[in-house]
Amino acid sequence: MKELSYLNKYFWKYKVHLGLGIIFLTISIVFQILPAQLVRFALDLVSSNLKMYQNLEGMDLQSAFKETLDGRIVFYGVLILCIALLRGFFLFLVRQTIIVMSRHIEYDLKNEIYAQYQRLPLSFYRKNNTGDLIARISEDVSKVRMYLGPAIMYGLNMIILFLILIPIMASINLKLTLYALLPLPILSVSIYFVNNIINKRSEEIQESLSWLSTFVQEAFSGIRVIKSFAREIDSVDKFRDESKEYKKRSLKLAQVNALFFPLIMSLIGLSTILTVYVGGMEVIAGKISIGNIAEFILYVNILTWPVTSLGWVTSIIQRAAASQKRINQFLNETNSIISVQNLEKGIQGKLVFDNVGFVYPDSGIEALKNVSFEVKPGESIAVLGTTGSGKSTIANLICRMYDATEGSVLVDDEKIENYKPAFIRSQIGYVPQDVFLFSDTISNNIAFGTEHVSEEQIIKSAKDADLYDNILGFPKQFETILGERGITLSGGQKQRLSIARAIVRSPKILILDDCLSAVDTKTENTILNSMKRVMQGRTSVVISHRVSSAKLADKIIVIHEGRVTESGTHDSLMEKGGTYKELYDKQLQSEEVADQNLN
Repeated sequence: MKELSYLNKYFWKYKVHLGLGIIFLTISIVFQILPAQLVRFALDLVSSNLKMYQNLEGMDLQSAFKETLDGRIVFYGVLILCIALLRGFFLFLVRQTIIVMSRHIEYDLKNEIYAQYQRLPLSFYRKNNTGDLIARISEDVSKVRMYLGPAIMYGLNMIILFLILIPIMASINLKLTLYALLPLPILSVSIYFVNNIINKRSEEIQESLSWLSTFVQEAFSGIRVIKSFAREIDSVDKFRDESKEYKKRSLKLAQVNALFFPLIMSLIGLSTILTVYVGGMEVIAGKISIGNIAEFILYVNILTWPVTSLGWVTSIIQRAAASQKRINQFLNETNSIISVQNLEKGIQGKLVFDNVGFVYPDSGIEALKNVSFEVKPGESIAVLGTTGSGKSTIANLICRMYDATEGSVLVDDEKIENYKPAFIRSQIGYVPQDVFLFSDTISNNIAFGTEHVSEEQIIKSAKDADLYDNILGFPKQFETILGERGITLSGGQKQRLSIARAIVRSPKILILDDCLSAVDTKTENTILNSMKRVMQGRTSVVISHRVSSAKLADKIIVIHEGRVTESGTHDSLMEKGGTYKELYDKQLQSEEVADQNLN
């Protein structure tokens, strides 16, 4: 229960629900016990008056006696029916309090986990895969809810029932009570072990189903590749193998389930047999009445489900504890990206890297070493380098997705750690290398991240990103719904929409992280000419492996293996004849060869 103690704050929050639930549950249990006592009274009434009724045979008084006896039996029957209806009403109230409480806590817990996900830094997502994040907020929370609702409800039901019923049974006849209850602990332990087997095999089935679903999803997503390589038959064979494994595990579960109810019924039957036998012996001895035997049989049936549920509840609690432990691991994660001074002041856009070094915490890779440069407000800088040189790391540090391991990143001569992370990011327009678009309208994708943006601003940003004409070509234009991850658009269109999304915010700092890699040279030149207008008056960082993109910038730095190897303007670097000139010459030759092939 150590891990589940985290949920105690929610019990306190919904203490009214829990308290009322316990009251309603107690009342419903009282109404559950009363009918057994009424059955005893009715049977004792019949058995005690049966001889008198027989003795009155042939007399007029017999019919009157029978009517009186029938009337009392009917009274007991109507009373039992009314009590059953009242018990049903209070059981309804129990579910409306305890089960509703569990749903409220489930809602709060999911929101707490999701809010924690939003707070955690980018390094957290590099360590944990998406499937695990989703599992903890869905499957794990669902298992915890089973503890919060059904497990607590049935657990309380068993405890309260035992506290009320066992003393009543013992007061009637202690010997009969012991014999009637004898098989029930065996039943509880058996259910516990069988239920554990069922849970284990259910998890194996879930795992198999997950693999099956993943395979089908990949097959459908990559259907073009499958058909292009004529691998349809191979795909069908693999699906058949996965399906066989799923069937095999399902049959193993069905075998265990087949034993579940016979086990319950046999032990309940044994308890009933013992009750009738021992009860009969006690009736002969004159210690109890015939009605007491019927009463005890009903008590055994009343106790059967709570005792049966004990093993089930124990299993639920164990699974919930394991799930809550997984949830607590994420909830206890701390965010190292915090503000020192909570600064929120208008920025001009001056950007300084002062001997910055950075090592990725999850992999230990040293991405940057003693990187220094300065960009004045309104100026632009191009960061060139090959793949893996550390270009994107610079963008991550400016956006404060990570903090520098060594040195300082300054914005307007203030350490970036002094600003509120959300505030500094709101001043930055970031166009990532890997574009992510939401399954929403084009208009909403462009406006994403802005509180108030006009239609004119959206149209203007689309024009500046050279996307406007493409959008007009769609049937619903700006209201066109993009498919999952923007599948409706081509690679180049996705990147241009990402540019539009960044510039619609009118940011003080604009970061273009290799955002033109998926467009051709002609489109690149068109976008670059538009970007010249967009970049005017704001600090811009152009990260690219293409020299053509660097022409936009006022200054250029070349990075190799995390170090700045060259810096200067386009002309000065060309005169120097170093790495930059080599890159320029190679790319110029590649473009000429491409043009010749097209011609």
